[in-house]
Amino acid sequence: MAFLADALSRIKPSATITLTQKARDLKAEGRDVISLSVGEPDFDTPENIKRAAIAAIERGETKYTPVSGIPQLREAIVAKFKRENGLDYKPSQTIVGTGGKQVIYNALLATLNPGDEVVIPAPYWVSYPEMVALNGGTPVFAEARLEDNFKLRPEALDRAITKKTKWVILNSPSNPSGAAYSFAEMKALTDVLVRHPHVWVLTDDMYEHLVYGDFTFVTPAQVEPALYERTLTMNGVSKAYAMTGWRIGYAAGPEQLIKAMDLVQGQQTSGACSIAQWAAVEALAGPQDHLPRFRKAFEERRDLVVSMLNQARGLSCPTPEGAFYVYPSCAELIGKTAPSGKKIETDEDFVLELLATEGVAAVHGSSFGLGPNLRISYATSNEKLEEACHRVQRFCASLR
Repeated sequence: MAFLADALSRIKPSATITLTQKARDLKAEGRDVISLSVGEPDFDTPENIKRAAIAAIERGETKYTPVSGIPQLREAIVAKFKRENGLDYKPSQTIVGTGGKQVIYNALLATLNPGDEVVIPAPYWVSYPEMVALNGGTPVFAEARLEDNFKLRPEALDRAITKKTKWVILNSPSNPSGAAYSFAEMKALTDVLVRHPHVWVLTDDMYEHLVYGDFTFVTPAQVEPALYERTLTMNGVSKAYAMTGWRIGYAAGPEQLIKAMDLVQGQQTSGACSIAQWAAVEALAGPQDHLPRFRKAFEERRDLVVSMLNQARGLSCPTPEGAFYVYPSCAELIGKTAPSGKKIETDEDFVLELLATEGVAAVHGSSFGLGPNLRISYATSNEKLEEACHRVQRFCASLR
């Protein structure tokens, strides 16, 4: 349509949303579908957080809020960063958005000029390159390989940086691979970034609390204080607090950048939902006793899924350190033929045939910038995961 903006031609729809909708449509037709495509905890929001939201409504906390967030939440964000990450910020260095996605988008909108490059490790969350492109920047991909457990090597990061690089986006633990960087692995990346003083760091720490075994989470500005003045540390309450629908993300960084993001947000959505902000105050400042329970459940599910997928003929699945995704390779199955007679030529063919044949919804890895793989979310019950993995095993065994 001629009246639509040229910018729309630079972006494509979210593959995760598309596959999840396809699964919903099949379910509505009466098909038995197990959806492993959505990145959302299956747990309910903890009771204390829900009660805080109800109390906020009853107190009449239902008016417009300051653009950057209510003072109580910005104070809670400051305390969180100090307590959990050893990072010192003032409330004026923080901002609250309608989800982490808005925070990232506004940072890019406030800083990118045409020709600016943003380095994104692949595999990546599907929205990063689209947000960069929509804001006039150029996404540049640095591959994190299967043999490195999908962690970016410092030399690959160094190669991707040019004089046009404005940002590097780092996401640990990662969506889609679940890979997380240890202190030493993160230090190797921050050492590269220190050598490129014109490059800013946007870190997406949304899965910070979902790490397993004895793994310790770290964030770039904590590992390398020299990067503090050019790092935006983004986080949110959606994953660790099972608050996806509440839509609260937040970040902290240099005051000049936060002011620019506030300016953008003031002409866009203004402040995030007042009630959700009060719930987020309780999430960050209240009891954290649900976290070990969430972690234990997710770790059990991870181990179940990794074990069963590695028993499927032709799949190879590394064990991730965090988040609630696995990212198995289906390279050995490319070129084989499904029971329907369809030849599996891509990872997208694989996930579409898996959905059509066995009613299991996953997302093809090429949509995350690295294939042939598939992303499977294990944010559902053990029973459903076990049944889904049996179906995946059956599907892989049926390929000829």
